Amino acid sequence: MMESLEIVFHLYVLLLQSFGVFLAAQSELICSHQPIVALAGNDVILPCRLEPAISAADWRVEWTKPGLDPKNIHIHQDGRLEYWTQNPSYNFRTRVFVDELEQGNVSMKIFSVKLSDKGKYRCYIHSVQEEAFIHLSVGSVSSPVIKVTANTSRTLVLQCESKGWYPEPELLWLDGEGKLLSAGRTKTIRGPDDLYTVRGRVTVEKRHSNNFTCRVQQKIINQTRETQIHVSGGFIKDPSEDYLVIIGILMLGIPFILLLVVCLLCRLRSSKISTSDEEIKSTTTQSSELTTGDLTM
Repeated sequence: MMESLEIVFHLYVLLLQSFGVFLAAQSELICSHQPIVALAGNDVILPCRLEPAISAADWRVEWTKPGLDPKNIHIHQDGRLEYWTQNPSYNFRTRVFVDELEQGNVSMKIFSVKLSDKGKYRCYIHSVQEEAFIHLSVGSVSSPVIKVTANTSRTLVLQCESKGWYPEPELLWLDGEGKLLSAGRTKTIRGPDDLYTVRGRVTVEKRHSNNFTCRVQQKIINQTRETQIHVSGGFIKDPSEDYLVIIGILMLGIPFILLLVVCLLCRLRSSKISTSDEEIKSTTTQSSELTTGDLTM
């Protein structure tokens, strides 16, 4: 009887192993076919999964970056990261979702993305001989700043500048109706940090009331930033001017406040001195009266 039970048990284990091998053979590694976009400084997940879902908890999960030396980004085996094989530029910046490996989730997360992280990544599961590639695009953006460089009786020359972009962006001018304005050639400068600065000018007429917008956009990373300036008749209202006015008022008001405080302190001091003099005179008078009374007696 016991021998029969052992035979049944072994057959059951063998069946489970065979079923696991069958599932592994049928499972496919799927990563995003669309480029993953991240902004420098943010975190990003490179999504990959086994489908149909099968546990990868006991398998070796390899994330590498072709062309990088060393190429290993995150090697997960035996429940931990093989940090000694990891490229130093990714130290303490990667992880896989250990609790989700059993559901076939082999995605990798990169923390504090750098511009140098951009490129193609390879995910490889040795146990099923499956690999897949995924592309990461990294960008950097900033808001544009508008200022007036020339102001005549009828026209204004507006200049827009935006720093710290990657990849190289384009600069557009729009009127109050959202239509593109004809502007001069945009100047683009690439800095030593690989970040781009764009600068453009446009000449506009002073109308009764109008808004002009400087838009800086980058289609690869699907990012847009814009700033608006308001022109009304013969004057301009730039949102940043409100802060300048407030600062100006504070700069002018502080000296008056200090002067007022000094005057009050001086007046208070004079009042105390006068009071002290009166007390001294009163005390002297009383002393004289007492002395006179004593002599009389």
